[in-house]
Amino acid sequence: MADLSGTWLGTYWQQRIPTRFEVTLIQSGNTLTGRILDDSYLGEAKLTGEVIGRRISFTKSYFTTSADLINYIGTLSEKEDFMQGQWNIARWDSGPWEARRSGEALMVDLATVRAKQLSLTGK
Repeated sequence: MADLSGTWLGTYWQQRIPTRFEVTLIQSGNTLTGRILDDSYLGEAKLTGEVIGRRISFTKSYFTTSADLINYIGTLSEKEDFMQGQWNIARWDSGPWEARRSGEALMVDLATVRAKQLSLTGK
């Protein structure tokens, strides 16, 4: 099963205008929860959703700036380091989105792998 837990950096496009975001995901089984910080006036939002195989779906809800729920659907790459899909707000707006694992999370993963290798070699 894919594990999406960690930090992801991404972009969504609304009316062809890109907005960068950072999302921290926590996965428990097929359930996703997390926080998203948009690089715009919209600010921080929470998310809830699910992962089934490589299919991702979640709903984003801003804390203070907008009452509209934003639905995201997408797929995870086979390497589990990239995801992309479509978002929509009811039936009146939609667009593409994509996200990649953050380098910070990759550095933590690398440190974990190195620590395991050192413990196996006794160094």
